[in-house]
Amino acid sequence: MSAGRFTLYTYFRSSTAYRVRIALAMKGIVYDAVPVNLLKGEQGGTVYRDINPQGRVPSLIHDGQVLTQSLAIMEYLDDIAPPYLVKGDAAEKAYIRRLSQMIACDIHPVTNLNVLQYVTGTLGADEAAKTKWYADFASAGMAAFEAVLKAEERSGQYCCGDSVSMADLCLVAQMYNMRRFNLPLDGLPLSRAIEENCLRLPAFQAAAPEMQPDAPADLAPIRGPHGIVKN
Repeated sequence: MSAGRFTLYTYFRSSTAYRVRIALAMKGIVYDAVPVNLLKGEQGGTVYRDINPQGRVPSLIHDGQVLTQSLAIMEYLDDIAPPYLVKGDAAEKAYIRRLSQMIACDIHPVTNLNVLQYVTGTLGADEAAKTKWYADFASAGMAAFEAVLKAEERSGQYCCGDSVSMADLCLVAQMYNMRRFNLPLDGLPLSRAIEENCLRLPAFQAAAPEMQPDAPADLAPIRGPHGIVKN
């Protein structure tokens, strides 16, 4: 376990913060959690903007070093503490980053809270249109993710063989969102199997949205005990 003090600025339902929480739990890193309520706009306040001018979560502070962007944070954690989430030969590392970026750089940017609020606020779309927006981008992105898993034939219990990688952390957080929006998952058998394997691991369970200190007391888990997915 890496030494030093860690502080994570997080929001229980943020998929980007969810990824980092899993990484910290996997590496056995104890941290102070500071909730940033996105629905109340706390990410746009002066106090938080001084930490992260972009006004996004997560932000991780390690002994005074401010880190932002979930993929960058996870690779930073890899540099200081095992188990490693991006590993293998050059091709394997590129594959892990490829899958991770398909979610983090292609799906998430057009489906995050900030964009959905713009769709309903500035553009005046109703809730049905907002849900369709999310469904169209997220479903197409995950269909492509599934197609890569199938074509590459690199998956085992997890996205890349039988050890957890950064891609799995991204996948689990995205699948949580898919279930929140009640999107059909029948076309994602490999993704669903990998998700279920991940959710059997204590680190993934501890990082789940409903387990966070800022989660509402009545927040029901989307998934059942021991990581068994509720379909």
